[in-house]
Order: sequence, then structure tokens, then C-alpha cells
Amino acid sequence: MSAGIRFVYSARIESLIQLFIFKSNHFHLMHGELIENRIVIWDIKKSKELFSESYYGKPIGMAKPKPEEIDVPLILDLIEGHYLQEKDQLVINSAKKKITKMQLLEICRKEYHNFDKKYQVYKDFRDKNYIVNPGIKFGCDFAVYQRGPGIDHAPYLVQVHNKTDSVTSTSVVLAGRLATSVKKHFILAIPGSNKVNYLALDWWRA
Repeated sequence: MSAGIRFVYSARIESLIQLFIFKSNHFHLMHGELIENRIVIWDIKKSKELFSESYYGKPIGMAKPKPEEIDVPLILDLIEGHYLQEKDQLVINSAKKKITKMQLLEICRKEYHNFDKKYQVYKDFRDKNYIVNPGIKFGCDFAVYQRGPGIDHAPYLVQVHNKTDSVTSTSVVLAGRLATSVKKHFILAIPGSNKVNYLALDWWRA
């Protein structure tokens, strides 16, 4: 039996996303401290609330945290902090000085390659109430969950591409094989001026 790759275009991905839109979570205003390239939420109660309701960040020193067991501060990635700051749910300080949205954006652009495009994709999933984690262990930009880590396995591995990026057949095959080996869908996210287009790879047997 030979194997091939089937491309599934954005309409299907959009319909899948719409199936999992839940009521938005609203948090009380939180405060975080910018330390190098991470943001720390020191308030334990806020940390527990933020992680248990929408799985932002990582509790310090807890490899596989359960929401009810969290009793430590929370570390946020810059992209998570930027999203929450944009939503006016997080105030960020460094050396007792407030970090503005523009200041944090500039920091993010220095730390992340192609940050604006990646953030557009991150925001698109988060706005639709998906849980978005870094995908570095899978060799991609994001691992996307429907309900959250520890509850379900991330069904989607997402790689962000610019419209002008070239994608080789070898990279497509490698991505498809990786996603299939871990039982996930591999999605190319292509941000545009007003929306993000998604292209999924499906393996099929001929």
C-alpha cells in the first residue's frame, strides 16, 4: 500500500474550529513581573485561576500540574502575556515600572522570529477559546488543544508560514509523518491582512 498526502483546505478547518467555541473566560485584573523573557504571576490565587480556567502559563516546578494542586507562581510566555495585556487583563511591571503594550510588543518582536504573524495565529485560536501551547517539542510553532493539556491530547500541530514562503515537498512529508506518528493533524497557518487561512495535511492510503 502506498501512502500519500491529502490537502484539506481552510473551509473544513474553520468548521472544525467553530465546533469548539465556548463561552469566553473573564479574569479579574492581574499583575505580572517581567523577568528576562518571561512574565511571572506571583499571586498564587490568580495563578491558579488563570491556569485552571484557560491553561495559560506553567506553574513553577510542576511538570504535570493539576489545577487543584497549584500552590506556586505561574510563568507566562511573552506571547501569552502580550495577549492578556491586549485584553486589558494583565498589568506588567519590570523593576517597579509599568511596561506599556508597545514596549512589550517590541520585546516580543526581538525575542520571536516573525512575531506579528505568529501572534495573529495565536490570537485567532485563543479568541475562539482553544488552548494554545508552544509546539517546540513537536518541531512546530504551536500545539493546540480543544480543552486543555492533561484533559485531551493536542489534536493540532500548527506551523505559521508567510504567504511568500516556499514549502518543499520534503518538509511537507516530514511534517505529515510527524503528525501522524503522534496521532495529530498538521496545519499550516497562513496569516493574511484580515484573517488566517488554514491548510491541513491528511494522510491517506492508496
